[in-house]
Amino acid sequence: MARTRYFRDLLVWQKAMELARQVYLRTEEFPKAETFGLRMQMRRSAVSVASHIAEGHGKLTDADLKRSLGSARGALYEFETQNELACSLNFINEGSSRQLLELATETAKLINGLLGKLEP
Repeated sequence: MARTRYFRDLLVWQKAMELARQVYLRTEEFPKAETFGLRMQMRRSAVSVASHIAEGHGKLTDADLKRSLGSARGALYEFETQNELACSLNFINEGSSRQLLELATETAKLINGLLGKLEP
């Protein structure tokens, strides 16, 4: 597969960055007790998605990129689980949770599409 020159040009990276930004904004109002708990876990997993995509783009082979995209997808599913927990605990309202889930779903579709284009 021909690669873009910069990972910043990848739509999947751009979408993952938007997810990370939104997670930071939406978790700002979590209870003080969650500063180093679920709030931080959600932020870390969301940042990991974009970070793994960027890292994979910098690798030299499609196999390495696939591994990194797999890690990005794993972090994304981790985030989705944390988002659901935060909503069920009323740390985040349903509307915000739904919007974050939609962004996560869009990102997952882009990751899966890119995985499908890579050499086996």
